[in-house]
Amino acid sequence: MKKGIITGCVVAAVLCAVIVPKLLTKKTFAEPVSDPVVEVESPKNGDIILSSGLVGSVEPEEVVYIYPKASGDVTEVKIKAGQTVEAGQVICVIDTKQIESAKSSLESAQLALKQANEELSRQSVLYASGGISEQAYSQYQDSVKSAQISYNNAKTNYDNQVSYSQITAPITGTVEVCNIETYDTVSQNDLICVISGEGARIVSFSTSERIKKNLTEGDHIIVEKDGEQFEGTIYEVSSMADSSTGLFKVKARLDENMDETKLSTGSMVKLYVVSESAQDVMMVPVDAVYYDGGLSYVYTYDRETGTLHKIQVETGLYDADYIEVKSGLNGEEEVLVTWSTELHEGTRVRLKGDE
Repeated sequence: MKKGIITGCVVAAVLCAVIVPKLLTKKTFAEPVSDPVVEVESPKNGDIILSSGLVGSVEPEEVVYIYPKASGDVTEVKIKAGQTVEAGQVICVIDTKQIESAKSSLESAQLALKQANEELSRQSVLYASGGISEQAYSQYQDSVKSAQISYNNAKTNYDNQVSYSQITAPITGTVEVCNIETYDTVSQNDLICVISGEGARIVSFSTSERIKKNLTEGDHIIVEKDGEQFEGTIYEVSSMADSSTGLFKVKARLDENMDETKLSTGSMVKLYVVSESAQDVMMVPVDAVYYDGGLSYVYTYDRETGTLHKIQVETGLYDADYIEVKSGLNGEEEVLVTWSTELHEGTRVRLKGDE
């Protein structure tokens, strides 16, 4: 009997341990998941411009390279590098060993012309009185003409020899290079000096055909040197590639108001030109475009249903911020610019600020 009572008590205790907690515990339900919060932006029209960095050299817009026109010994040098010279100013004097010879020939020709004229004057009196024939008189006239031609040639030769011996500056500007000293012997192949004109500085650079296609006269460039930037304008784009490099030569004129001392002739500079551009095109933030299977998509927001729609688009040029949309949108949509793994076609969302 006792054993039965004990067994009954144990069973009752077990049942209480199982049933009572269930009766006392409240039933809980999962919290509803809220819709993702997103941001949207309408497409806009604008320009997308891509720049390429190149290297160029600074040059004067006008530059002359001076060579002697005759060989000889340099007897005097009147300039030095960095000096400003005026057009016509004597740069150096060269003893060509031919001036004295030319001067002697000129004096002989001058004397012969004088004698021919004097003889013609005497014969003119005789011809007028019938003392000589017309044929004889014509010979004296021809002698004067011949003597005049000889004199003119001798004078030209002398003037040339003088100009050859006195080298003058053809333009006003700055002597960039001076390669001669007194007592040097020079020939017609020796560079005497280089003079840069007073005009604006230019930047000369070479570029590939791909970039060249996007460059036209009047385009602006940015030139960078030692942390400073200068502006320039393209004025010449070569239509023929260099045979040795395959690149196209381009020249840009720098702003005339710039400080020329900051960009010395021959210095190398970094410059930026427009390599590609898309003008007045529809564009969206670059992060708004998603790719799936090689195709481009954006998500648009439907205000009536509060859901997203996945739209395929054709894209074009892009930079760090925006990408061109060629087709797929009409410009009135609201395009999703935030991303979440929860988003897909038909997803219900809430706009940021409307929570």
